[in-house]
Amino acid sequence: MKIFHPLNCFFAAVLFSAGAWALAQEHAKSASASNQQRSEDQPNMPAEDFGLVVHGGAGTIERSKMTPEREHEYRSGIERALAAGYEILKRGGSSLDATDAAVRALEDDPHFNAGKGAVFTNVGTNELDAAVMDGKTFKAGAVACLKHIKNPVSLARLVMEKSGHVMMDGEGAEAFAKENGIEIVDQKYFYTKERWDALEKVKAAEKRGGPGEKRFIISDQDRHGTVGAVALDQHGDLAAATSTGGTTNKRAGRVGDSPVIGAGTYANNATCAISATGDGEYFIRATVGHDISALMEYRGMSLKEAAQTVLDKVAKLGGTGGLIAIDRRGNIALPFNTSGMYRGYADPSGKFVIEIYK
Repeated sequence: MKIFHPLNCFFAAVLFSAGAWALAQEHAKSASASNQQRSEDQPNMPAEDFGLVVHGGAGTIERSKMTPEREHEYRSGIERALAAGYEILKRGGSSLDATDAAVRALEDDPHFNAGKGAVFTNVGTNELDAAVMDGKTFKAGAVACLKHIKNPVSLARLVMEKSGHVMMDGEGAEAFAKENGIEIVDQKYFYTKERWDALEKVKAAEKRGGPGEKRFIISDQDRHGTVGAVALDQHGDLAAATSTGGTTNKRAGRVGDSPVIGAGTYANNATCAISATGDGEYFIRATVGHDISALMEYRGMSLKEAAQTVLDKVAKLGGTGGLIAIDRRGNIALPFNTSGMYRGYADPSGKFVIEIYK
């Protein structure tokens, strides 16, 4: 019978252990390469979170001047918009569909300055603006100076998807709408007594206070308003949509920041989606939407920090208003420098949070 020497046993054990270790290392490398390949093959795996934020305009909104009934109507309008968008996101729908649905709900509500509730120009007409942007593709659509389109945000999306353009306005935009079956309405559809009374109040204040809208002795709510929505869907895609009737007593043909991509509306999957409300001329000059995104992308700022920084820039120029924003991780920001902003958000748990005052 052959007997093994203890030293031989030792070397055998070492060789076996080394072989096992090498085999394990090779297996780990193989698994790592396989996982990396799967990651490269599927770069857009669904995100775990999704979210939706909406607004109904910022301005002088004081609790002391708001009746309980009136407050309930505004809160209900924001809730309907949240519900419309959230149901789409919950089912795995796109952020574009969600923001479109949320803004259409607000356009159909006469309490908000968009669609049905649009304010009047200085010649007694209604001219509506809207925009949408897809953060995944950087595609955008915008419309301005519409007089007969029931839901401007839907036409803005159609411009993005079917026209080959980014912005269309006036008669050309409405002709494009008719060609594509967008609902057309008579100007009488947009009439509301509240908005007409606001026009008369502004005109009276103009006579007393002289030129320059900031000298009018009226509230921001009488002067302007906007609606908007931003969303992150389950695929990790961001979108923004904004719609407005502009400012009361504006000159016919005036266009504010809402349909200006990079100002009142912006979306970029790498950073955030933005919808703004307030003094449009200042938001255009401050390139609000793009500036927030740029501060995040190039300076590494958080969404909240970037949004506040840019809103502070607007204030330094003399503008008032606010904005809503959501980033690619689902973080949200809702800053404003007025006494109130109609706003609300929904998180993946289905919780709706609706606020009005500061």
